[in-house]
Amino acid sequence: MTLYLSTDAEADALLAHDRFALMVGMLLDQQVSMESAFAGPYKLVQRLGDVTPASIAAMDPDAFLEAFRQSPAVHRFPGSMAARVQKLAQTLVDEYGGDAEAVWTAPDTDGSAPSGALILRRLKKLPGFGDQKAKIFLALLGKQFGLEAEGWREAAGEYGPDDAYLSIADVRDDATLQQVRANKQARKAAAKAAKAKK
Repeated sequence: MTLYLSTDAEADALLAHDRFALMVGMLLDQQVSMESAFAGPYKLVQRLGDVTPASIAAMDPDAFLEAFRQSPAVHRFPGSMAARVQKLAQTLVDEYGGDAEAVWTAPDTDGSAPSGALILRRLKKLPGFGDQKAKIFLALLGKQFGLEAEGWREAAGEYGPDDAYLSIADVRDDATLQQVRANKQARKAAAKAAKAKK
């Protein structure tokens, strides 16, 4: 699997096989560029070595924050985001046995495969995953990680269609990165114009 989420080959290689790293990248995608957010997990691996939900949940918060703050910083807001990543890790340990992938693979209560709607509900319960982030992550799983859950496109809303080009879920190379970025900027400009009219 070849990804283009961080635009760094080594960081993307980590994201391709480590689902917790992928989830942390999505969590960090806030008030920084998409590429910077998804490069964050690799920075943590370089500084900490073992990066799993269990290891991060068990770390001293001050030591973890220090790893976030080292230059180049993992995020522009290291304090709040380091705490959020640890909270996410603890939730995965408590509710999914430390297996990030179980969020979208664990069976429903009746033993059936989880639907897109159920996966979305699970994602929205995770620390740092609001409605929009959860839908984008679901779309990313469906478009680039082979998720075949029934109804995932519908659950992902506007991020579900193959031609959406609205989020990191659609970024596969520099051309699609620029297309997504242009669409996001156009939306921001339209929202700003609409607000100014009120």
